[in-house]
Amino acid sequence: MKHRIVVLGAGYAGAYGAGILARRLSPADFEITVVNAEPEFVQRMRLPQLAAGQEIDTPNLADVFAGTGIRLRLARVTAVDPERRVVTLADAGGELGYDTLVYALGSHGDVEGAPGVAEHAFDVAARPSALRLRERLDSLVTRGGGGNVVVVGDGLTGIETATELAESRPGLSVTLIARGQLGARLSAGARGHLRQACDRLGITVLEHTSVEAVEAERVLCTDGTALTSDATVWTAGFAVSPVAAAAGLKVTGTGQIVVDRTMRSVSHPDVYAIGDSACAVGDNGRPLPMSCASAGYTSRQAIEAIVGRLTGRKVPHTKLVYTYNQISLGRRDGIRQAVDDEGRARAKYQGGRKSAQIKSVILRMALWATSHPTFGMPRRKHRLAAAPDATAAKAAV
Repeated sequence: MKHRIVVLGAGYAGAYGAGILARRLSPADFEITVVNAEPEFVQRMRLPQLAAGQEIDTPNLADVFAGTGIRLRLARVTAVDPERRVVTLADAGGELGYDTLVYALGSHGDVEGAPGVAEHAFDVAARPSALRLRERLDSLVTRGGGGNVVVVGDGLTGIETATELAESRPGLSVTLIARGQLGARLSAGARGHLRQACDRLGITVLEHTSVEAVEAERVLCTDGTALTSDATVWTAGFAVSPVAAAAGLKVTGTGQIVVDRTMRSVSHPDVYAIGDSACAVGDNGRPLPMSCASAGYTSRQAIEAIVGRLTGRKVPHTKLVYTYNQISLGRRDGIRQAVDDEGRARAKYQGGRKSAQIKSVILRMALWATSHPTFGMPRRKHRLAAAPDATAAKAAV
């Protein structure tokens, strides 16, 4: 019987991880299945562009995995039973058994940040929600007015959303709410560049402001200010799926799976977590942030561990680092901010068109790699070890 590897989620981490596993493991011994709720690969980092009205590529996953040997199941994961080694799928999808599980369900917008967020706010953490925001903004145009948009949160997603909306839809009045200083995690020079970009795009910035509640047409701030809003975009935090916690896996207070240095669950050795779903400690001793870069690093480490343990090879440690923040400020401007080992911004940064071009190249490379999951497939693939469980025990780190 073949060893069943099931990958939950086909975002940057899951799609990349499944493709590399298919590239390196022999189909004579291994069966790889990817479970994803949507039929397309979503470029999550481009969702602010989608919401702003731009078109982005969304490769069909059936086409992406065609000819790779990877099986695709389009279904929403509702539960994982690590004791029975089964995954429960919604809409009469039944159960799917596994021998090794790769948990890559990612994250979504945190709608618990304030009363009214779930009912009245939009987010750009998923394609359906970004499209709903886009439809709302289109409706503002058809009714003959520009409209007021309030973006709550000045993290990277909030900054990119506000600048994309302001640039692509100049008729909008865009307000960006920052809990502290605008771009507080950036260097002084990068903060200055960001402020200039906001001024250039006509974005109103409210610093040191917290939101108390979101209503259908207003954002209420804790200082008593009420902002008129035709579309409120909530980017003040992300949350992970509750499936892992409900399954009894050891998780953090935020629901991320606690993993060892090889991305293996510390409570269930048949489960690996990658991307935003994992609480992975980087080489600097700090948890890696939720990001596309972290998805790549954690995926590579998990792949090496899975291949090593299942085929009787040594499990190497790959890099787990975070060195830059790449921020788009519309299509023609950006910031490339270096960070140190403590996650703090270095004085060095790069701003302007070149930074925007670098970010665009990174996104194109990520899309190409995901769309060609088994490119360069080796002729000789690794076979399953005679006793992979024993091998895994010896290789555990």
